[in-house]
Amino acid sequence: MKNYYKLLILVSGLLAFGCADHNQTSIDNEKDYLHYVDPIIGTNGMGHTFPGACAPFGIVQLSPDTDTVPHNIDGKYQPRVYEYCAGYQHKDSTIVGFSHTHFSGTGHSDLGDILVMPITGPVKYHPGTQTDPDTGYRSRFSHDTEKATPGYYEVMLQDYGVKVQLTATEHVGIHRYTFPEGQDGSIILDLQHGIYNYDGKTLWANLRVENDTLLTGYRITNGWARTNYTYFAISFNQPITDYGYRDLQQPKYNGMWGKFAVNHNFPEMTGRKIVAYFHFDHPERLEMKVALSATSTEGALRNLHAETDHRDFDQLLVETQAKWNHELAIVDAEGNDDQKAMLYTSLYHTMINPSVYMDVDGQYRGLDHNVHQAKDFTNYTVFSLWDTYRALHPLFNLLQPQRNADMVTSMLKHSEQSVHGLLPVWSHNANENWCMIGYHGASVVSDAYVKDVVRQENTMLKALERSSTCPYYVNLVDYQRLGYVPFDRNNGCVSITLEYAYDDWAIYQAALKAGDEVMAERYRQRASNWRNTFDMSLGFARPRYSDGRWKEPFSLFDTEGEGFVEGNSWVYSFYVPHDVNGLMEAMGGDAQFIRNLDTLFVMPLPPEFFENTEDVTEEGLMGCYNHGNEPAHHIVYLYNWTSQPYKTQYWLREIMNRFYKNNIDGLCGNDDCGQMSAWYLFSAMGFYPVCPGSDQYVLGAPYLPYMKVRLGNGKMLEIKAPGVSDENRYVQRVTLNGEEITKLYFTHEQLMHGGELCFEMGSTPNVSRGLATEDKPYSMTH
Repeated sequence: MKNYYKLLILVSGLLAFGCADHNQTSIDNEKDYLHYVDPIIGTNGMGHTFPGACAPFGIVQLSPDTDTVPHNIDGKYQPRVYEYCAGYQHKDSTIVGFSHTHFSGTGHSDLGDILVMPITGPVKYHPGTQTDPDTGYRSRFSHDTEKATPGYYEVMLQDYGVKVQLTATEHVGIHRYTFPEGQDGSIILDLQHGIYNYDGKTLWANLRVENDTLLTGYRITNGWARTNYTYFAISFNQPITDYGYRDLQQPKYNGMWGKFAVNHNFPEMTGRKIVAYFHFDHPERLEMKVALSATSTEGALRNLHAETDHRDFDQLLVETQAKWNHELAIVDAEGNDDQKAMLYTSLYHTMINPSVYMDVDGQYRGLDHNVHQAKDFTNYTVFSLWDTYRALHPLFNLLQPQRNADMVTSMLKHSEQSVHGLLPVWSHNANENWCMIGYHGASVVSDAYVKDVVRQENTMLKALERSSTCPYYVNLVDYQRLGYVPFDRNNGCVSITLEYAYDDWAIYQAALKAGDEVMAERYRQRASNWRNTFDMSLGFARPRYSDGRWKEPFSLFDTEGEGFVEGNSWVYSFYVPHDVNGLMEAMGGDAQFIRNLDTLFVMPLPPEFFENTEDVTEEGLMGCYNHGNEPAHHIVYLYNWTSQPYKTQYWLREIMNRFYKNNIDGLCGNDDCGQMSAWYLFSAMGFYPVCPGSDQYVLGAPYLPYMKVRLGNGKMLEIKAPGVSDENRYVQRVTLNGEEITKLYFTHEQLMHGGELCFEMGSTPNVSRGLATEDKPYSMTH
């Protein structure tokens, strides 16, 4: 093991040598950051993370699936499937197998492609059940045998005595199975398995035995991604001695294939519900490499050769973990063990999705399902934009701007290839799945443009306009005609109106910078449409009908049927990030705004108001404040616009202590492709992008005494808060490179210069700091 870590540090150092700007002070790349990360955090309950192996931003996430709950049975939704968005729940005691694609932390799901299970003894073609695992090929396991670190997963399958070790490159899952000595072994390859599966999800699958150590094939599924192509190439380090398959849905037409005994040792298998086995004589230590591609089996083979040729499991593990160590070295922090585990696990979770979605030669499947060639950019997929526009993409603008530039370019290509011409709403694997509301691709693109991360004015402005004017996109005609979405046309009307208004503001900022004054003015006016949802007599957002009447009766608390999406009026009324001064006025002024914020954090929300909402649970609630879901993430920072900004500093530490913990239940809600984790990282640094599209990060308070952050331009930002603690949580004074900062925000330019950011902390609030008008953050209403 000592030699392994020496090699890891050496490779990590070489990666750093190739990437570092040697004119800048660098973080110690000989330090092992992997041991701070615990991929098990969030794998129980609502976190929906997975414990398996992946490379940073890789398209392969090789991880165990612990049950096979279907999305629906005969069209009827099965609520338990929600627990298995990542395929894994820590509470389970059996493993079905190891599939190669997973989302990280989502609240709806798909994927689980190409499931593999090593077995001994008779072949079984069904997975069995949790309650009766012996009826299928699944196996019992104990968490005592599980090991999970970035890029590596290990477990012992009790029923077979097989030791499982997994690692991955960007395109290839690498398996090592140690079988009991002297026993034969088999590999089950289940091409009908999937996450959020249902009867008929796999439209077609094909499998070829090219020779005794190489398989190729593909499957096409119809799930959340309506038409998802997954091609693969599989190599073994030992020869297959026997193989066969069953199609668990017999075809109604078989042509002339009946002349062959296709189910046994026949090198071509095809059907809708294929489960195959491959037998090995005394394999002892079997290594298996599974390469994926969205373009072709040739693409999968190229990926396989480019990333794994002439290297065994141990060598590939060292390379992948060196990549992780280099990425995690973006931050060097001080704190106790639990704090560092949470910080580095959060950083790890921000680097899984979005994922690279192109072959090593640059070919990728586009939204039009044609194969395209990427030129001068890396194509990405998995854009959970309702979540990630808030903090994940802004975090990339600070720490990985080139990667975010490629993501924005991928979004613009998505728009070009879309028959609708729209930026992504929630897209994955060359499919738009239309999940959630808003057109938040506009926020991501505009924020990157305003911060000089991308410069593609003409393409960008066309995509922004198409996304915000499409006549058949969710109630946009109503919104443009009335200035709001009416309740009689959409049950989520208030949330949609508020989010459209913010997105319009982001477009206004992009058009303003691009010099298109006509477009800028049009979207500036649209950005004020949030006012049309506010009942001034109530001081809260409220649904109204097409004729202008307010909904009666109306509940401020209920998360179902009151005009809001995954929230209620108490939370969503604070969603005007671009015009907090205007919002404060609509709520009744400074004092009332503060009272509303204070009340939000302490007033309990009775269970009857969220029992019908899947994404609002007690685990994520602090009073009525719901940190378990994204619409609330900016709210704690809103005190900065008031006469009591120090309350942000108080409540931030309460939120971080309660909702981020170093255990299996350590996340209070879906991590949502890294958004929950990005919130934590920003808040630990002491600032947050309340309004992406502006160049400001609003002041909070550092969580740790010291953080050194490697910025995307190679410069270092040292954040010092000596003595910070649960008691000393209040900011007394701030300096940046020796100059006192009295404002309640930092600009992007200030932070990207790097240097030393110092917070003087204390146990009592500095009630006079940040009260001057000129020290307040941006608001559209001055």
